Amino acid sequence: MKINVGLSLLVTFLFTYGQFAEAQQPKNIPRLGWLIAGSSSSIRGNIEAFRKGLRDLGYVEGKNIEIIYRFAEGKSERLPELAAELVRLEVAVIVTTSTVATKAAKQATTAIPIVVTTAGDIVGAGLAASLARPGGNITGLTAISPDLSGKRLEILKEAVPKASRVAIIWHRNPNDEKEVKETEIVAQAMKVKLQSLPVQSSDEFQNAFAAMRKERAGALIIIQGSFLGNHRKQLFELAAKNRLPSICDAPHWTEDGCLMSYGPNRSDLSRRAASYVDKILKGRKPADLPIEQPMKFEFIVNLKTAKQIGLTVPPNVLVRADRVIR
Repeated sequence: MKINVGLSLLVTFLFTYGQFAEAQQPKNIPRLGWLIAGSSSSIRGNIEAFRKGLRDLGYVEGKNIEIIYRFAEGKSERLPELAAELVRLEVAVIVTTSTVATKAAKQATTAIPIVVTTAGDIVGAGLAASLARPGGNITGLTAISPDLSGKRLEILKEAVPKASRVAIIWHRNPNDEKEVKETEIVAQAMKVKLQSLPVQSSDEFQNAFAAMRKERAGALIIIQGSFLGNHRKQLFELAAKNRLPSICDAPHWTEDGCLMSYGPNRSDLSRRAASYVDKILKGRKPADLPIEQPMKFEFIVNLKTAKQIGLTVPPNVLVRADRVIR
């Protein structure tokens, strides 16, 4: 009888301990994979905005969500390998920040949902059927918005009224080429001569700026992309050396030395992307989630750069800035 009581107590203890141990084991939590063409510094604000968006929706990293980051550091040839690695890690959703990264993710999987935060022309790149009905496994937000190219040229012309020739430097790819063509249309209407300078490697920068000097360009447009983004400081140094006022797309480019930036509020896009992840984790299909366009835009001016190139930014331009770096 004593033996039976002891055995009963032992079984009770083991059962209770087993329940306790099971409760202490970390539950399987969804993994998100971020596939980034550039470096961590190039999208630091985007990442934090996305994480804040997740926190606002009740997600706590390490508790009910995990995020894995893979950076190509400007080497787009690495993206397929990094995308395949995220697939092997069985992430629930892949998050991307550019068209080239989205293409790599799409090539790696047609099953895992892909949420785009700030890519370019997703539909034009053949990654989605339409904004309203994307189809497939890709959805999210695009940084493309009507009239952006024209607005940048307009702002640049207001800041440098005497600039009748404007250079535009871009990385040779279909997305950048499309933006250049849109800018050319606006330039013709504004009677501004546009000097298009496509580059394939950073070794071509010196020749590009030499061509600007030869044509006496009075200002510079830099088309944002992962390649030029990883060499932006070099471009800003060359622009300053040649005393060329420049305009870019994103705020962190202006923080790093571009004279001005005008474009979508990328932090807002990244924050909104968190809601897509939430909906997908709760069972929604990417094909049924419309791709959204920017709702907020921001204009930043760097007066340090203005001083460096000897430019006085007109008051009517400064007063419109959302932020002025002094």
